[in-house]
Amino acid sequence: MIQFYAPDILTNPLLPESDSQHCIRVLRKQQGDIIDVIDGRGHRLKCRILDPHPKRTLLEVVQTEELPQPWSGNITVAVAPTKHIDRMEWLVEKLVEIGINRFIPLLCAHSERKEIKRERIEKIAVSAMKQSLKTTLPIIDEMTPLRTFINEFKQADADRFVAYCDPAVPRKLLAKEIVAGRDNVIMIGPEGDFSPEEIALTLDSGFTAVTLGDCRLRTETAALAACQTVHVINMLHS
Repeated sequence: MIQFYAPDILTNPLLPESDSQHCIRVLRKQQGDIIDVIDGRGHRLKCRILDPHPKRTLLEVVQTEELPQPWSGNITVAVAPTKHIDRMEWLVEKLVEIGINRFIPLLCAHSERKEIKRERIEKIAVSAMKQSLKTTLPIIDEMTPLRTFINEFKQADADRFVAYCDPAVPRKLLAKEIVAGRDNVIMIGPEGDFSPEEIALTLDSGFTAVTLGDCRLRTETAALAACQTVHVINMLHS
């Protein structure tokens, strides 16, 4: 199945230019052909091509299906972007393929990277959503200072975890702390890890310090492993 993405399809039945070009010039779809279109909000629509155009293909919606997300609870991953942005782009692609609801780039004291191009990250998320046959696009935040992030989730009705490397801080194994079906918020620090002050603030705000195992992991590996851990626990108890 090939999915096209048109966020306003329910009110404006046009394929955006990028998807129109792929549909008409690459796949050579023609007038009358039926295609699958998603809106990133949980809907998949069967659409008939009325006017094939490489910049603005006009469609007719013939069937609408609302699909629930294929996992329990919401998963928010907050991670300090790596110095090399290609590693962060790879991470977003894989997180969306596995399944997340929100991605928050964190600005920390030891952050190697101070800014990101949100539009670029969102394009990668859209591509991964289409490829993995999902219908809901995760929220992609702008770079967010750690304190701002903490304040937002301080009172959240979710299980909140921070992966931390310092063995001097008591930590629990993440896999043993996940409760199936609950919302989860997972924090992953920068390549230089969180500062002691940041960890103190995080723990004082109700986050649980966790470990992902005995091996030291790269930032993007830790984020992916944490997300998959949540999914595995949910699947085992579904």
